[in-house]
Amino acid sequence: MKCERCGNIVKEQDCREFQGKIICEDCYMVALSPAKACDPWAVYSARSFSDKEGPNTNITKIQSKILHTLKETGGVEPKIISERLQLDPSDLEREIATLRHMEKVRSQLREGKKILCVW
Repeated sequence: MKCERCGNIVKEQDCREFQGKIICEDCYMVALSPAKACDPWAVYSARSFSDKEGPNTNITKIQSKILHTLKETGGVEPKIISERLQLDPSDLEREIATLRHMEKVRSQLREGKKILCVW
């Protein structure tokens, strides 16, 4: 079968129905647990944890690459980061939400476009 969300071919037993569409398990997980960039409790938790552990101890390699790209460019659209780092947009969205909770990344509107930049 073909996932109606991402277009990948999947086995019938690996398909799920969600809002009237037949989708793969990966898309189903993303649909059930979307990334939330604005989550006050996550920000509070990330801040208190980084105060105890140090400012950069919890950053993954991918997050480090995202921060490096943003510092290098001065801010860029999410799709450019996704292309540059070869990340699926939903994976990038999760990484950005995590960095947002750590107050490392924020977004701005520049010329009507959403731009990610360093906090």
